[in-house]
Order: sequence, then structure tokens, then C-alpha cells
Amino acid sequence: MTNKYFIIIITLSILLISWKQSEAKRLDVITTLPSLASITEQIGGNHVKVYSITRGVQDAHYVEAKPSYMMKLHRADLLIYSGMELEIGWLPLLIQGARNNRINIGSKGNLNASSVLSVNHILEKPIGEVDRSMGDVHPAGNPHYLLNPYNALLVAELITERLVELDPDHEKWFRDNLTGFKDLLNMKITELEKMAEGIKGRDLICYHVHWSYLLDWLGLNAVDYIELRPGIPPTPRHKKEIIQLMELKNIKVVIISSWKDPAKAQEVANSTGAQLVILPGEVNAMEGADDYFPWIEYMVTHLVEAFPDSEQDVDLPVRNRQHKRKRGEK
Repeated sequence: MTNKYFIIIITLSILLISWKQSEAKRLDVITTLPSLASITEQIGGNHVKVYSITRGVQDAHYVEAKPSYMMKLHRADLLIYSGMELEIGWLPLLIQGARNNRINIGSKGNLNASSVLSVNHILEKPIGEVDRSMGDVHPAGNPHYLLNPYNALLVAELITERLVELDPDHEKWFRDNLTGFKDLLNMKITELEKMAEGIKGRDLICYHVHWSYLLDWLGLNAVDYIELRPGIPPTPRHKKEIIQLMELKNIKVVIISSWKDPAKAQEVANSTGAQLVILPGEVNAMEGADDYFPWIEYMVTHLVEAFPDSEQDVDLPVRNRQHKRKRGEK
């Protein structure tokens, strides 16, 4: 072997070892939702390796507890989940099967993102006992709180503190990224609130009780729901009642999540001359919503456009902006 090739092999070996060491230093983070993964990636940058168990096209209420997920959790340094019983049907099984003390409840590697929310931040927490006759009602309240970007600011702070606790050597990196994330999101909130000023106070119909945090933020009114009860399809009688209500109140917008079958919602919309707006239920659920910032922007933009008679400013150059900050090497 010539000296030239020997030097090349040694150089490649050193690079490989360095790369592996760099990989080993990164925190292995598993999230249950793409939105949580997106926020974590923005904060952690190249010091974290993030994997979301659910994809945007999935309803996180219904996930199969696969052995492959257990294997990923077995290696995880940190598990971040929505909480409020969103994952109650499958996450406890995965944690048990993972056999990883680092992510057990009570450990530093177990982070319930909803723990940062006060009572005032939580919507639709039922009063009294909850039973199956009420449908898919969450006793702790509506768990889709990241649809309100103000809650995302709180969650980002919580994730930052946990990353710092697990990897104090990169505290400045995490805190600097948090500052950048908050600055960008506050700017986006201001732009989108301005865009949505013309639809504030307007009425619409939802298919499912998924959108409460988004509507509360924008000041929109969900007059009723096409589902008979949460998770229970409408009866013909209930659909007729919804159609009559829409005609009475001249409601012209119906919204539904991207992972729901739109057939019944489309039927109601067609019967009243309303527009059916399909919104991405999670980050990466639809094209153009592949990160937290464009996800929020996508929903607001399409809601504003659904009310053609409203005063609106849809010329804000937000769609073509670059939402992700460049995350270079430190």
C-alpha cells in the first residue's frame, strides 16, 4: 500500500470516528407528535436527534404500540409527549415495553409538555364525571393546545429547560435557539393576527372538537359540530339539524381535520352552499405545513380565505418566507 492511500484511509477513519463521537453526543429525543418534534428541533438544533412516533397524517388518538417504537424508546434520552390523555391508549404500553428507566414517569427523560399549562390555558375540561356515552371526551381537557401559538411559546421554554438539564454543556446553544424561536414566533403571531382581524367574531361549523385552541386564539365561533358527539358520526337527523342551523345563521364555512373522512362534512357544506375547509390536523399533515411555523400560517391563511366577504389582508408575504432558521455547526 502506498503512503498516499495509507494517508487517505487514516484520514477517513479519523473522520468516521469523529462523526460517531458527534452522533453519540447528541441527545436522542422521541416525541409523540410532529409539532413537538418541530419545536424540539428548533431548540436543539444539531445537538439533538429527534424522532416523532406519529406522522402528521395520523390521528394521534389511535396509534398501534409497535415493537419498533419500543426499540426507539429503549435508546431514548428524552421522551416528550402531549399529555392530557391524548396518548393514553398506546404510550404507556410503549414505555413499559421499552425497558428504559431514563424515560419512566418521574425521570428527567420523561416530559409531559402539557405540564407547563395553567388552568387558564386549558379549554373544554369537563365538569363532573366522564363516561363513554359522552364520546371521546378527555377528562383533563382538550389536548390539542399547540394549535394556539401562545401555548407553543410556553412549551418551547419547558423543552429548553429539560434539554439544559440533560445536556448542560450546551446550555447557551439551547437558550440562544429558544430566543430565536420566540422572536420568530412572536413576529408570526403579530402578522397572522393582523391577517385574521377581518374574520374575528365570525361563525363556522366544525366536524370535530379539534380546533378549539385555534378558534379561541383567532376569535372565531364554533356554533356547532357535525359529529353527534366527539368521535361519534352524525345521524341523519343531526345532519339535518346542522343544515337548518347553518341556513338560519347564514353560516358559510365548515372545517374538518385532514385525517377525518370529509364525506359527511362535504354533504353538509354542499347542502348549504358553504365552503368545506380541510385543515392539517398536525405538522406535516398536508403539503405546505411541514414545520410549526408554516403549519400555523397554513391554517390561518386558509381560514381567512374561506370568508370571501370579510375585510382581510392576505397580501402579507408570509407564504414564501423561509421559516426555519439556519442551524449551523457550533
